[in-house]
Amino acid sequence: MRKTLEELYYGNIDPGEKQVTANSRLQHVIHRVTECEERLAELLGAEGCGTLEELTDAQQEINSITAVENFIVGFRLGARLIMECMDDNDGDIQEMR
Repeated sequence: MRKTLEELYYGNIDPGEKQVTANSRLQHVIHRVTECEERLAELLGAEGCGTLEELTDAQQEINSITAVENFIVGFRLGARLIMECMDDNDGDIQEMR
């Protein structure tokens, strides 16, 4: 446990740093999105491409904010589960001591 805390302290743990698995469903969807963006860029012209870029930048910001919020919610849930596991109040049935 101490090693994980040290790694976190020194900044060696980055939960957002991931690599997309080759030939995964996610990689195929990313490829589709890229193709759609390229086709739209051809159709829109310079002004439209600027708006498309603003849209994709805003969507990436939404995704980033959502990822952080989901990480925090999940971390808190995990901590609550651990705290509950340590609680001796098990209801109506008690361990024999």
